[in-house]
Amino acid sequence: MYWEKDLETLDRKELERRQLEQINWTIRQARNSSFYSGLKINRIDSLEAIQDLPLTTKEDLRNQFPYGFLAVDRERVIRLHSSSGTTGKPTVVFHTREDIDRWQNLIARSMYAVGVRKNDVFQNIMGYGLFTGGIGFHYGAELLGVMTIPIGPGNSKRQIWFLKHLRTSVVHILPSYALRLYTFFDELNIDPKKDLNLKIALIGAEPHSNEIRKKIEELYGIKAYNSYGLSEMCGPGVAFECTQQAGLHVWEDHFYPEIIDPDSMQVLPEGEEGELVLTTLSREAMPIIRYRTRDLTSLIPGNCPCGRTHRRISRIKGRNDDMLIINGVNIFPIQIERTVMAIPEIGNNYLIEIRKKDYMDKLLLKVEVNEQVFQGTLSELEKLQRKIIVELREELDLTPEVKLVESASLPVSDGKAKRVYDFR
Repeated sequence: MYWEKDLETLDRKELERRQLEQINWTIRQARNSSFYSGLKINRIDSLEAIQDLPLTTKEDLRNQFPYGFLAVDRERVIRLHSSSGTTGKPTVVFHTREDIDRWQNLIARSMYAVGVRKNDVFQNIMGYGLFTGGIGFHYGAELLGVMTIPIGPGNSKRQIWFLKHLRTSVVHILPSYALRLYTFFDELNIDPKKDLNLKIALIGAEPHSNEIRKKIEELYGIKAYNSYGLSEMCGPGVAFECTQQAGLHVWEDHFYPEIIDPDSMQVLPEGEEGELVLTTLSREAMPIIRYRTRDLTSLIPGNCPCGRTHRRISRIKGRNDDMLIINGVNIFPIQIERTVMAIPEIGNNYLIEIRKKDYMDKLLLKVEVNEQVFQGTLSELEKLQRKIIVELREELDLTPEVKLVESASLPVSDGKAKRVYDFR
């Protein structure tokens, strides 16, 4: 049940004592970098006092490219990962050998928490390279002692061949790609519930609703567990679900979490939704203090039945910068996903398009429907269309246009799903 029971079930007071000690170590370590060299606070005397330390943003990382956050001699750095840089200068993250070892151990801890064991076969259907997702799980799985297939994304029929013939029991996969992969089984005359040995899917790297998770579980007859991470911290392994599926445990012996109001910057109490802020507690090469992740979530009050004492965050609602403003109404794409994916007749994909018409914003939702439904009568399709519009209006407080399309007719990608097209 536990990879490191003593650490995962630490008494809260002892865990918080260690956190305070590690925050002060992080402050000292960070001051070795040019960015934090002028930090005015040398140490804090309580966890609450972390609020006196400045927040760090992604823009800070970009402005300090490439070495402004590096806190060790460059000769000690053995790995670099980077963001894509699609919205500007890329961010780079450096790791010492000890950083890599700790990251590897956190992934092993996470995988063990959801039931992955040495006798499993692990198929890693995530990208490698500068992206942290694939290589992070690869290293963690090998530390766990699991036979690992570093297949990467794409080539769906080849993926299924390996799933079947290697008797893969665990996959690491994008939720959107898990739904796409399912569409190939009929053509290959394979029933994933009967013909595969698959038991566990580790999903993450893109925001997804609980309805998407449930759909994956139902289609494959497996359990799908949510993973959270970001390259600025280490990549995957920052927080992970346990078998209770009641929130994601932040590994608090390595990361200190806060939830802030993104407007006032004030720290919010447990249970209130806001922006997740993280401080590294053990990273040598590139410690980061109070990093604004832009991810919207909350700290879940109370203890998890699994016995772990590390606090949990709720499923990520989205990012501050993902929010869409439609005629003055604030909505998040995941609200649309949560609503439509709970309707049984809906297929595996959808697209959101926003345009200007007569000076007003128009929201169009294109939704794939199940093949048998699409072949139904016109009145049945119109009834389903009205149902979707009504449920979205209740959820969003605006009335979208809905277009029903045939299954597998919308564009898909082997990488992270792009489902929002804003043409304004």
